[in-house]
Amino acid sequence: GQRRWRLGSHTHLAANLTLGAGGGLSSPALRFGGGFMVRPELQVRQEWGPWYLGAGLAHTRFPSGNVRDTTWTLTLGRMDDFRAFAPSDVGRPGRTHARGGVGFDEMALSGGYYTTRGGSRNREGQPLRERLGRAGADARQYIAPDAWWGVEAAGAAKGGIDGYMEVLLNAGTDWALFHPQLRLGVQGGVGLGGGGGVDTGSGRLWRVGPTLRWITPWGPALRLDANRTQSMNGRFSAQETRLSLVLPLEGRRSTDELGRDREDGIVRQQILWGGVQHHNSVRFKDGSQQAVTKALLGVNRELGPHLYGAAQGNAAASGKAGAYAIGLFGVGLQSSPRGSGAWRWRAGVEGLVGAAGGGGVAVGGGAVGQTEAWVQWEGTGPHERLRVRLGAGQWGTLRGNTQRAPFVGLSIGYAYGVLGS
Repeated sequence: GQRRWRLGSHTHLAANLTLGAGGGLSSPALRFGGGFMVRPELQVRQEWGPWYLGAGLAHTRFPSGNVRDTTWTLTLGRMDDFRAFAPSDVGRPGRTHARGGVGFDEMALSGGYYTTRGGSRNREGQPLRERLGRAGADARQYIAPDAWWGVEAAGAAKGGIDGYMEVLLNAGTDWALFHPQLRLGVQGGVGLGGGGGVDTGSGRLWRVGPTLRWITPWGPALRLDANRTQSMNGRFSAQETRLSLVLPLEGRRSTDELGRDREDGIVRQQILWGGVQHHNSVRFKDGSQQAVTKALLGVNRELGPHLYGAAQGNAAASGKAGAYAIGLFGVGLQSSPRGSGAWRWRAGVEGLVGAAGGGGVAVGGGAVGQTEAWVQWEGTGPHERLRVRLGAGQWGTLRGNTQRAPFVGLSIGYAYGVLGS
């Protein structure tokens, strides 16, 4: 949450309070506890049009551990409108002259392998020689039909480095190869990665390589990438090969009679979620079992009246699994809304797969899956964007029987409409 106060025509004061979950490599002197994190921050910001630069102080504290510190911060940000249709418009034709929702044009789900290069080591100094499986997702915004920027998150799914995860900022371009729908290009990225015992030094990474994209006649695309990934001051270097399924998030683009860009399509519902999941018994690598509660962030995107796509990230917030994190994506089925009055309800099921690790939790190579059945209450009238979901399911490893853990979850969602096909 954030509150701003105007100090001048181009200056403001911002006070933030962030509640989250996280952690990392622990020792007897450095403990993240269950992983719950509190971070208040105060900044003064100078504005230049929609951009601003801020400087201030932040205090980070893990209440169930002993990690805490106050430090100075710098922020570069950009302010923009959040353009969206009302949930009551879902299913109707729509038109807009600007991107809706969070502003991305497409999302890709990917799987592949890292083949480590000579010199790659774990934190104990031992060579990394296995082929390492990875799973992830990225979102892109196109600044031109042949150029883009985006964000990417991925984690280990095989090879004994469960807990390794990375987040990168990417950019690239491509050119038609024999046909406008088949495109060859190049991309690069910078970001942070670590965990799983991999020696990435301070965590800074760079990545570069060729990409081949085929845009199908039906809208989705397939993408094949071959990247070189290198830590900037650690001992991790790998050749990455991955295949991605690309799903468009926006409507059909065209130009109106005034020459302005516009998008036409059917309004589809999108929901941003925040919540918690509680597991009564999670198995750890040391053989013990203990209850774990995770903080959850997610997004659902309607693909049709009864089918939706889902992406979810969560991390341990209570128990002894601080530094445990998981990223998942998949699909779900939902009923039509029922009832009348101030609240309506619907039910559904979903299945997700992804990568997990850290915090001493037993997850095999890192490939995990989750199934959940849920019931959802939806506001109407002035509260039509509010969603409350109660769910129950099971989470576990995809390889072997390393982990099977039932859970219950409670989430609060914000619903809005964006254009789709």
